[in-house]
Amino acid sequence: MYPEFFIAPMREELTRLGVKELRTARDVDDAVGGQSGTLMLVVNSVCGCAAGKARPGVALALQHGTTPDVVATVFAGADVEATQRARGYFTGYPPSSPSIALLRDGKLVYMMERHQIENREADVIARDLTAAFDKHCAPAAVA
Repeated sequence: MYPEFFIAPMREELTRLGVKELRTARDVDDAVGGQSGTLMLVVNSVCGCAAGKARPGVALALQHGTTPDVVATVFAGADVEATQRARGYFTGYPPSSPSIALLRDGKLVYMMERHQIENREADVIARDLTAAFDKHCAPAAVA
């Protein structure tokens, strides 16, 4: 596990945007099962692609007009129990950090894995996330 003083600035990059930290398995279960609507769950990491691509991409995407109801994060290598539980909801995907999942009513509807983050720029990541927001987070049209 990484020492807290080392990762605190990396956590803050997301929490200052209003992203909720999930530090325990129970926190994750409460976030996923505790509400209806959409949840974006970011698996944060100390790696360079998290710093230069994933976190900035998330920050850009959250400026979009349509966003998830709740945005939360776990930190791989620090919040071990929470990260393991979060990954348990990512059915069909191997562990990956960083990664970004979008769940609707507790079910996975979108997943961006590390290999989709590490060789792309933040603005491209944000564009893909906002397309997922438009598809999965937009309110249902009134007939």
